[in-house]
Amino acid sequence: MTTASPHAHGVHFGRTDVQNVGMGVGIVLMLVGVLAFIPGITQQYSELRFFGPDSHAMFLSLFQVSMLLNIVQLVIGATGWAMSRSGMGARNFLMGFGALYIVLSIFGLSVGVDSAANFLSLNTMDNWTHMVLGVLMIGAGWILSRHLAEDRR
Repeated sequence: MTTASPHAHGVHFGRTDVQNVGMGVGIVLMLVGVLAFIPGITQQYSELRFFGPDSHAMFLSLFQVSMLLNIVQLVIGATGWAMSRSGMGARNFLMGFGALYIVLSIFGLSVGVDSAANFLSLNTMDNWTHMVLGVLMIGAGWILSRHLAEDRR
């Protein structure tokens, strides 16, 4: 005999799994946005520019960053944290911004690292990380929110 509620699909601390993942992704993106402004964590910090391919600062010695990219990460993270207050908001954040990261990755791969069109200062590692992050976000949003429609009935 079980005492589990039929509506307790992945509910932890009063939040669903999709909310927890959405908040987690949002918090990590905000943290990345803040840490990328800290000299030492970002190497070649003196070469950090507001935007464009001339920004040669390297976050964790792997990811080329600019001030604009750091601000974008902060805004996306804060949006994810705020939207994850509800299950559907978290789902929409993960799937919508996951798709945005995939588009950003395709854009970065198509324009090239040294192109003037590379206004966010993306390098190859940024592009592939954004692709993987986008796919994982969409997958998590889809898999973890399948029961939300059932729970509303």
